[in-house]
Amino acid sequence: MFSDLSDRWWAIAIRGIAALVFGILAFVWPAITLIVLAMFFAAYAIVDGIFAILAGVSVKRNIPTEGGVKWWALLIEGILGIAAGVIALWLPGVTALILLYIIALWAVATGLFEIVTAIRLRKEISGEWLMGLSGAASVVFGILLLAFPGSGALAVVWLIGAYAIIFGVLLLTLAFRLRNRAKEAVTLV
Repeated sequence: MFSDLSDRWWAIAIRGIAALVFGILAFVWPAITLIVLAMFFAAYAIVDGIFAILAGVSVKRNIPTEGGVKWWALLIEGILGIAAGVIALWLPGVTALILLYIIALWAVATGLFEIVTAIRLRKEISGEWLMGLSGAASVVFGILLLAFPGSGALAVVWLIGAYAIIFGVLLLTLAFRLRNRAKEAVTLV
């Protein structure tokens, strides 16, 4: 699994960049309308979901399933991300509370699947804690949104932006660690 992930470090980096762009936009335009926020979220969730599915399919194709990594966690994470994005696109005028719940549930589900993936990676690489930490950040973010749904729209935009930036930085860090480990492995051969 390590070689497969390290060969495709760029997919994790793209997910991190998409999260960073989404987070920065949330801070640059804090008075953003809910419809535009729904569109930004939808675009991010769909892109993130596509790359999670691609990673899952790649792992399934390149690693034997018997005793191997459970590729389905990435696949389900991707499907949930795309579903959340499509719902946000389909219902752009959705109320703040419903959008908040969609984002919160997506963050919790994504976080749980990333924690599962990180646990599976711990035998393969030493930097798996970054994915686990990004998964934990997703779960905490989702739970906070569920616990405090009455927050103002501006606070929600800033919270979403902060989460996306933290998530993006963690994924970029993991991607570059994987790239460096792949380079080290090539030089050892």
